[in-house]
Amino acid sequence: QVQLVESGGGLVQTGDSLRLSCVASGRAFTRDSLGWFRQAPGKEREFVAIIPYSGHPLYYANSVKGRFTISRDNAKNSWYLQMNSLKPEDTAVYYCAGETWNLRGWGANYWGQGTQVTVSS
Repeated sequence: QVQLVESGGGLVQTGDSLRLSCVASGRAFTRDSLGWFRQAPGKEREFVAIIPYSGHPLYYANSVKGRFTISRDNAKNSWYLQMNSLKPEDTAVYYCAGETWNLRGWGANYWGQGTQVTVSS
């Protein structure tokens, strides 16, 4: 079956950086849009970043523009989220997503299990 496995989360301080990775198995995502979403405690899951199969344009939530960078490596069936200048409000469970779509908001057909990112002040 299709599996998406995230890694790279952790506990960091304000201003630190983290790099999240997502590795997919069971299906190739080389021709799909891929993304990252997050869910903070008590809030709904929200879109963070999307990378189309062509690699551009990139889409970012306003709250992370200029700080986060999404990328992909089709040869490894993997995608990444480089997070710089982290803030406490970035604290959330981060989910990688495969075969993303936009229908009055971003969603996806495949999801990872999530990785916790906690930013202390």
